[in-house]
Amino acid sequence: MPLFLVLFLSLFFLLLLSSSLILVSHAASDTLRQGESLTDADGGTLVSSSDVFILGFFSPDNTSTNRYVGIWYHPNVSVTQGVVWVANRRRPISGLGGSIALSQSGDLTVLDGASNLVWSAGASGSSNATLQLMISGNLVISGAAAGDVMMWQSFDHPTDTFLPEMQVGLNATTGEPRLFTSWASPHDPAPGNYSMGIDPQGSAQIFIWEDIGGARVPRWRSGEWNGHKFIGTVMRTLNIYGFAYNAESRYFSYTPHNASLLRFVLRSDGVEQTWMQSPATRRWSAVWEQPTDECEVYGTCGAYGSCSLDGEQRPRCDCLFGFQPRSVEEWDAGNWTGGCVRRSKLACNNTSNSTGPDGFRKVEKMKLPAHAVWSSNSADEADCRDACSEDCSCLAYAFSVSDISCLVWKNDLVDIYQSTIFDYDLNIKLAASELGDKDRSTKRVALISSMSALASLLILCVCGFLFWKYNARQKDALKIQTKKENLMTCTRLSGTGNIASDFSSSILYGNEKQEGKGSDLSLFTFDTIQTATNYFCESNKLGKGGFGYVYKGMLPGGQEVAVKRLSRSSGQGLEEFKTEVILISKLQHRNLVRLLGYCIQGHEKILIYEYLPNKSLDAILFDPLKRDALDWDRRFIIIEGIARGLLYLHRDSRLRIVHRDLKASNILLDENMNPKISDFGMARMFGGNENQFNTNRVVGTFGYMSPEYAMEGFFSVKSDMYSFGILILEIIIGQRNSSFHDMANNINIVGYAWQMWHEERVAELIDPLIGSSSKIDQVIRCVHIALLCVQDRVSDRPEIDGVIRMMDNETSCLPLPRQPTFIVERSETESTTNHRPLSSPDVIEPVIHDESCDRPQIVGSFSCLRFIDKNPLSLALPLASAGAEVGEVPPFFLILDFMGRLGYGYRSPHGAPPREADPGIAGGNFAVDEILKWLRTFLAQRYLHWRRAPSVHHLG
Repeated sequence: MPLFLVLFLSLFFLLLLSSSLILVSHAASDTLRQGESLTDADGGTLVSSSDVFILGFFSPDNTSTNRYVGIWYHPNVSVTQGVVWVANRRRPISGLGGSIALSQSGDLTVLDGASNLVWSAGASGSSNATLQLMISGNLVISGAAAGDVMMWQSFDHPTDTFLPEMQVGLNATTGEPRLFTSWASPHDPAPGNYSMGIDPQGSAQIFIWEDIGGARVPRWRSGEWNGHKFIGTVMRTLNIYGFAYNAESRYFSYTPHNASLLRFVLRSDGVEQTWMQSPATRRWSAVWEQPTDECEVYGTCGAYGSCSLDGEQRPRCDCLFGFQPRSVEEWDAGNWTGGCVRRSKLACNNTSNSTGPDGFRKVEKMKLPAHAVWSSNSADEADCRDACSEDCSCLAYAFSVSDISCLVWKNDLVDIYQSTIFDYDLNIKLAASELGDKDRSTKRVALISSMSALASLLILCVCGFLFWKYNARQKDALKIQTKKENLMTCTRLSGTGNIASDFSSSILYGNEKQEGKGSDLSLFTFDTIQTATNYFCESNKLGKGGFGYVYKGMLPGGQEVAVKRLSRSSGQGLEEFKTEVILISKLQHRNLVRLLGYCIQGHEKILIYEYLPNKSLDAILFDPLKRDALDWDRRFIIIEGIARGLLYLHRDSRLRIVHRDLKASNILLDENMNPKISDFGMARMFGGNENQFNTNRVVGTFGYMSPEYAMEGFFSVKSDMYSFGILILEIIIGQRNSSFHDMANNINIVGYAWQMWHEERVAELIDPLIGSSSKIDQVIRCVHIALLCVQDRVSDRPEIDGVIRMMDNETSCLPLPRQPTFIVERSETESTTNHRPLSSPDVIEPVIHDESCDRPQIVGSFSCLRFIDKNPLSLALPLASAGAEVGEVPPFFLILDFMGRLGYGYRSPHGAPPREADPGIAGGNFAVDEILKWLRTFLAQRYLHWRRAPSVHHLG
């Protein structure tokens, strides 16, 4: 063989061997075997196969010569911010001479430059062990062969970071608590003064402790785990982070439901913080932390003391009703840790020396106390109450059918926090003598009421006179209307069309009339409906709508139906009923609910619809146990289906219709989860050339109503587009719009969504259940479309056919949405200096919100109550809390609204003329101008006197 051929073949095999070695070396970059080592000087590291975690040497502040062996995120995060585990946290290495090695006995060791042992894992028992950095960030020592037992893992020895697949609880082998311990400082990984773990007393909740004099003292607790969330923790997405509790082994773990990287860190100041990396931007951000105020610190007010925050976010402690400070001197000095004691002892079933049996007093909006006990034998609140009453050791109970069932307390009530952010009510057992007395706040209200009794009597007389005049003028009209209703009782809607024409005469807008065509609707007798619903049995009740209850029924032929029974006190009269019958009978579309028939008999007004087994969208979307069925593909189909239904209403049907009450509870889902728009009781019809209308009667649901409709009564198809935009945001975020009414941050769901979109943080806005969708761009595009729909100016909103084109054509460019202006903003200066008593010369002038309204506004029947004098003052009373029904407006404002209809119209924006007064009222021949002016001033003054506070108040 020629020499050059031999040399060529030798070189070829040498290169092949080198390439193989390089590939083997690269494949083993996450593994260290016995006899191998990593040195700091050479930059030795192990990198997980997912390229997310890295093991190596680091300095916490990047300037110190102290070196530590740790694991941190890699790449896209600095070492100092991404460390999740430290080996030699108690004993750093000086200089770059350190090394990591796997000893012959299978133990992981850290050596300094002089080969002295600095730290070891303490594992042994294998002569053929390997060290591997897993894709979860867990560092594992195990045998080299597949299936060998794991001898040691870093997850059993956490530092300050709680990672997915880790366990917070008891060590399965030793039974010892597995604790997370904070760093001593942000630049010192040594064990600090704070630790985190599961409650050692047996409850399923997480505690943070502070080391004081060698003893662990509770600092914060999460509240009991109820199966899908911690009941003492307000964390918007905690219930969908994938937490799970293993009751047998007593530990918590979690696995994120989306592609986001997530970690919980116990900081050196004792605050637990959650960091999340967005899948879209790959940026880390802190999304949650606890505790954030003094009331969240464990036991701030001692036993039986309730903590709350004042207007400046400072803690204030009050003894629960029926209790008094243990030491009045200490309590008045601001030292509340001693807590409170009972004023009267409990009788405990022995009433011979007492005034009667013990009872309970409810305290609302509470973070429930520590050391609760689950009561498994309580089917309802009555059972829970009886169980606590019969147990002398029971001091309080709480019941909620949706998540906590029945909880009772048999130890002192500690760590109580009262705030509107919590949803639970606590029922405290008290002696009968305590329940017989009124609390101090009630006495104060009684005193104020008695002082204003004469003024109240005058108000009633004036209002009675006004209503008497109004009713006198309407008396004849009502009699005629009653006769018409009685004539229609047994009349069928089908046939000649005369009844349909009668129905439509008072509600049609424009010149479009009914065409008199027959209908397929059936007229049912009330007896038939009673039989179908088993006499409106409670077990047949499907839910409550805007104007009554809905029942499941079975017609004689076996067909299942949904029966909507309008309540007499619901507010929906014959007009709304006729509207719903006429509209739905003429509408045929796969995304609109189908009306089968109706019943009018006496005071009973009933509609019979097709039965949809999945009920309403809100029943699934906002239910933590059912919402998993709504992945992104299904949610997009629902959004698209609603859009198709609106397109039919707004453009394609013979009648151009505005729904006026589009919301999640009015979207029904069939067996295939296809959406159908329902509840047309508030809908209105337009003529062919008509674009918008004005009404003095604003109906609907606050939070879904467009600004121009809520404030001025103007509605059009663009009003439905605003509601549709809110609905899209709810579907994407997975939460009710009312959960975003945040007075502390002055933001609502529209403002929150716009802020996330503007800051390119839309991925943080999206429901984590759909955040892992491969169609994330489609989700973000839908958020963009929703923001276009909820713009304040009517002309800026797209029509429904344009929205459908935007959804169908994913490559088209979308216009930029305008920043929402209906976000309440308020400075500290205004909140502390602009409130003063109202003097009699002040004149109240309701005006619509415009650019000149520079203080908090009302959004609802009136926008701005401004007191006109040299020092203007705005009374901030937001009626637009998302989800508040119109019928919930307090009587105080109903009186003002009535007076406004008498002739005191509202000033419209941009110089538009004021809304006309109700001619049926203002036409009266009586001079009450001066009385009304004084009355409005007096009502506002009394309201400020009763509810004076430095912040905006919610009503109802």
